[in-house]
Amino acid sequence: MFNKLTDDDRGQVGIGTLIVFIAMVLVAAIAAGVLVNTAGFLQATAEEAGQESVNKVTNRVEVLNTHGTVGSNGDIDNVTMTVRLAAGSDAVDMNETSIKYLSDNQVTTLTNSSASKNYATESRFNLSEVTDDDGSFGVLNSMNDRYEVEINTSAIEDGTDNGETGLSNGLETGEKVTLEITSRTGGTTQVILTMPQQLAGKEQGEPVEL
Repeated sequence: MFNKLTDDDRGQVGIGTLIVFIAMVLVAAIAAGVLVNTAGFLQATAEEAGQESVNKVTNRVEVLNTHGTVGSNGDIDNVTMTVRLAAGSDAVDMNETSIKYLSDNQVTTLTNSSASKNYATESRFNLSEVTDDDGSFGVLNSMNDRYEVEINTSAIEDGTDNGETGLSNGLETGEKVTLEITSRTGGTTQVILTMPQQLAGKEQGEPVEL
């Protein structure tokens, strides 16, 4: 014989299904919350990484011109660069900017000595103002700002840190030096300089365009 179904039996089955349904909804809600939080974290991380990448490309300086100074030995004892902000760059603090110096004989990283008013040495470059709209010396924050960066090639090539020039050989005719100017945010400008052939006959202290 067939079992007779009662209203009570049907009610018990419905409650079980409802409990299972509610449990599934709760699990789905928790999972959705986790996914939303994860998506938010990934978005924030991506935005931060993207901004860092932009800073590395845009926040840097532009070198307008360079010249060297002839030393007593007929070589280049000092290299001077005129710099400004690159197009589209935010402010660049030269006090937090480094310069990697690479020649045939020496590799070193230079930092700014201007805060202590020291002369450019083996481990320091010197900064001087050409134009500065708001008197914020050391920080390039306007396209009108111009600074001169001086590097003591004589001290670097000689391996001394006495800040004096004319006491050792600097960069000779035909030698190359690579300078990588890197801001705090990672923006880098590379300059490759070749010492000119017309050094012979130049007087000590005479500037030479590079």
